[in-house]
Amino acid sequence: MEFRRLTVSDLPSLVELYQQLDPDDVISPISESEKVWEQIEADPNIAYFGAVDNGRVVSTCFAVFIPNLTRNNRGICFIENVVTDEEYRKQGLASKVIDMAVEYAKERGCYKAILQSGIARTEAHRFYENKGFNGNSKKAFDMRLE
Repeated sequence: MEFRRLTVSDLPSLVELYQQLDPDDVISPISESEKVWEQIEADPNIAYFGAVDNGRVVSTCFAVFIPNLTRNNRGICFIENVVTDEEYRKQGLASKVIDMAVEYAKERGCYKAILQSGIARTEAHRFYENKGFNGNSKKAFDMRLE
């Protein structure tokens, strides 16, 4: 098992893993995802991290650094799409992947990292709180633009 920043060669298994994140999500053709990946790799403020087992991404999250004009110009890191393959859960993989994203935030001088989770995923919420995230400090709102 290796823990590392993901590359375009990981894209097919990453997209496959994301099906477990939301089974109702429509999966784009890999050729379309490759175009998006080009944008991701061109942006130094975006990083995908993963646990890779024999060339297959089995746990992942991504982090986005957002420059900020408050907090003495210290940035914010937004962590999203945390998922571990159901066959690999309860092995500490997500914990290590999130640690990589948090380290990414620290390297960029962020003053905080934000992680969102579905409101009904209470077991995941306990996990994130045990990692040091505070589920009571802010209230998040999202607007679906579909």
